Amino acid sequence: MKFRSVSTSVTDVPSSVTPPKRFTMRVAEWLLDSPRLGENPNVKHLAGHLLKAPAREGVVAAQGRLGQLMCRECGNARDRRIGQDLLRQAARAGDRRAQRELGQIED
Repeated sequence: MKFRSVSTSVTDVPSSVTPPKRFTMRVAEWLLDSPRLGENPNVKHLAGHLLKAPAREGVVAAQGRLGQLMCRECGNARDRRIGQDLLRQAARAGDRRAQRELGQIED
């Protein structure tokens, strides 16, 4: 029996295996902005995990929202300090929400 070789286009792994950061940003923002879901600590925790990767990659909106979440919801000083650093980065990049939040924290 003779086997045919499989073309490389069939065996190649698609380049977009990881979910796009825009999708995770939208889901996280929807969760946080939802009136019923946004107050649940588990939902906030999930949204924080969704925002972490885009924030590390330099997405300004993710840095601002994650910084805001960490400053408001985290109980220890280390996380609040990281949140303030994220807010500063987003504020320097021009995120108005981060600028307002940073102004409230530093007052």
